[in-house]
Amino acid sequence: MDHPLQWPVLVLNATYEPIHVTAARRAIVLVLKGVAQTEEHSRAQLHSAHQQLPVPSVIRLLEYRRIPYQTRALSRKNILMRDRNTCQYCSKVMPAGELTLDHIIPRSRGGDSSWENLVTCCHHCNNRKGNCLPHEAHMHLTRPPRPFSLHTSRQLMRLMGRGEEAWRKYLFF
Repeated sequence: MDHPLQWPVLVLNATYEPIHVTAARRAIVLVLKGVAQTEEHSRAQLHSAHQQLPVPSVIRLLEYRRIPYQTRALSRKNILMRDRNTCQYCSKVMPAGELTLDHIIPRSRGGDSSWENLVTCCHHCNNRKGNCLPHEAHMHLTRPPRPFSLHTSRQLMRLMGRGEEAWRKYLFF
């Protein structure tokens, strides 16, 4: 099991709007600096020579932060997260190390590396598709790829929060 400092912590804006998920280590730093306050605690505690500190599960920023509409950085990690580690051709869920990224329109045929042209793909499907367009290889995407927006991030927070009872009242299930 992960160390409690690596556990996910839901970050709320001052208005209680969920805006991010961070590691407990970062959440504790924000609380100790006076930037945030703990709204919910997890079951773990950190111990020092003179103090016990409960590990937060939900924190709230003390000052409102304007969050502009934005997409996340285009990266392998974010593509895998957007596609939920699922091959977009055969729908198999696999560990990240067993998945590749596929250019729907291959780079050799003018395809770019963008949110709309990259999908998570297993090795078998990637080899089968090769340098073809999906319809040429008689393959179909399970869903069209989209940029990883703040809306997508909130959906993932909800999925992550299913195991975190303390998150439910902040994620509007």
